[in-house]
Amino acid sequence: MTDIGAPLDIKVPVVWVLGGPGSGKGTQCAKIVEKYGYVHISSGDLLRDEVAKATPLGQQLSAIMTKGELVPLETVLQLLKNAIKEKADSAKGFLIDGYPRTVEQGEKFTSLVCSVKAIVFFDLSDDLMAARLLERGKSSGRADDNEETIRKRLQTFRNESMPVVEKYASMVVTIPATDPVDVVFGKVVAFMDKL
Repeated sequence: MTDIGAPLDIKVPVVWVLGGPGSGKGTQCAKIVEKYGYVHISSGDLLRDEVAKATPLGQQLSAIMTKGELVPLETVLQLLKNAIKEKADSAKGFLIDGYPRTVEQGEKFTSLVCSVKAIVFFDLSDDLMAARLLERGKSSGRADDNEETIRKRLQTFRNESMPVVEKYASMVVTIPATDPVDVVFGKVVAFMDKL
């Protein structure tokens, strides 16, 4: 295991944003960034950016991702830590989007990266998430927006990510994501204003 050092001492709120695929995490994160000036960090974006830069690490990541294998957890944690450290002096807060996906990832984040103030969980039924993803698939061009893959992604989310919500229940704010975007955001604002 790579030693990524002691956890950071971050003075602003760090919030995990969780929810199944199609629950509206990305949309709500964009609105939070706009209103509150938080820094939005997506582990997937960090990995894709590193690959696009074609650094030695990016080339390693590309080979791993091309084979459909999972990137080592320590690598993802190091990228998250670097991204937080880079903006620590100017950020009003951090939104960690779609991470952690498992309890182990959550435990390693809090022990190696930094502590977490709260978790926002966008709750939506599997049927509604599937419908949204199929609709998005008509225009997104994303290869994973098809019915078979969507069902697998939803099952993986239920099996691996719901235990995170259960483990950290005392920190979780559950926001029903069935309403229109602005109604959901109203509930987000009610919570964010208290942070």
